[in-house]
Amino acid sequence: MSLIPSLRPGGRHGVPTSEARDPVGYLVAGLNRLAQSDLLDRVGLRRPAEQAVFTVTRSGFRTVTAASRAFARAGDRVPGARPAPARRSGLFDLTPGEDEQMLVDVVSEYAAEVLRPAAAAADEECAAPEAVLRAGREIGLPILGLPESLGGISEERSAMAGTLVAEALAHGDLGLAVANLAPGSVATAIGLWGTDAQQQTYLPAFTGDDVACAALALTEPAVLFDVLAPATTAVRDGDGYRLDGIKTAVPRGAAAELFVVGARLEGRPTLFLVESSTPGLAIEADPAMGVRAASLARLSLDGVRVGADAVLGEADGSTYTECVRLARLAWCALAVGTAQAVLDHVTPYVKQRHAFGEPVAHRQSVAFMVADIAIELQAMRLLTHKAAARAAAGEDFSREVSLARQACADRGMRIGLDGVQLLGGHGFVKEHPVERWYRDLRAVAVLEGTVIV
Repeated sequence: MSLIPSLRPGGRHGVPTSEARDPVGYLVAGLNRLAQSDLLDRVGLRRPAEQAVFTVTRSGFRTVTAASRAFARAGDRVPGARPAPARRSGLFDLTPGEDEQMLVDVVSEYAAEVLRPAAAAADEECAAPEAVLRAGREIGLPILGLPESLGGISEERSAMAGTLVAEALAHGDLGLAVANLAPGSVATAIGLWGTDAQQQTYLPAFTGDDVACAALALTEPAVLFDVLAPATTAVRDGDGYRLDGIKTAVPRGAAAELFVVGARLEGRPTLFLVESSTPGLAIEADPAMGVRAASLARLSLDGVRVGADAVLGEADGSTYTECVRLARLAWCALAVGTAQAVLDHVTPYVKQRHAFGEPVAHRQSVAFMVADIAIELQAMRLLTHKAAARAAAGEDFSREVSLARQACADRGMRIGLDGVQLLGGHGFVKEHPVERWYRDLRAVAVLEGTVIV
């Protein structure tokens, strides 16, 4: 189905209204138009039609490539296939196009019906239920950033689509969103920067029904940690490299079969592909204050030796820097989705909660606080979407993502705190999800890497 390939100039949000579709794309488009018809309400078929759109869309995302866990080396050491950046039309329009909106609708339904109900238990157990992860795989989350030639669904770079998906997932739960996005982030990284050999070796494990668990490992347990100056080192050792260091906040680390590890090579940050079976690699659970559903882990590398072909992308720091920026963009999207969940929860609460004979929303201090949340949230979203639009077009977005991250880190944390305050005593107990959202939003300013879009 042609969802991501439609990120081209023209139409709303740079999307044309007449892009080419395959048969599944035409079928889904027809069902979507049918679901918007008033006729369905008159004959009582609204719900079945909407379910048909969801089912066909989900099926359209699934691929038939067989998964492989052997990671058998294949291909040549030449640049692999790359998703083409979207061409710019010169128009600044952040309105999602038809296909993007359809994608967001599918993910939003998954977030509301699957993630939100499972969030509290997943946070308590520090683990995402397998049924939740399986449902995420069924709607194609691991392959959103891959080109069609590699078993994915995109012809062009999908940073904007990835941002919209991350935002929609986080509205259900940020921790479960990270757990779902972790494998696809590694697949996206290999699709963006991998050689032909790396793509042929690892990507088949992400494009089948049995998707490999994988994770980015950039964050380190250090005071004033600078992600662009990692303490983890990589030194040349014969015909390969030796890695030493500690990584933390690695999503689903205990189950991961493949890691993308950031290390300093000859003074420059570089990405390395490290398989979980490599000697010298130790993994232990490392739960944190927030994002607990992502099963965060600590990764210890003690003399871990990898081959010369383990370097992902360029070793001059450019690939690593781009990865960090895409990760920060992902965290901004996650912050926006979670902050929207806070606003959606507190708004009806303050209208229904009575004190001194009237709704607490009648108090100006309460009403102004809710209004401030809405204002700050809109600013966060616009900054994030502008950065994503430039990233999708292949343009420099370093300034835009820096502004977005600063806003989302500061304002997102404040929105979480205000959400707790608006609920009073209810904000402190687990009966309401705002305390979990507050803990999750604290991670936006702290964690680096973890997921990318």
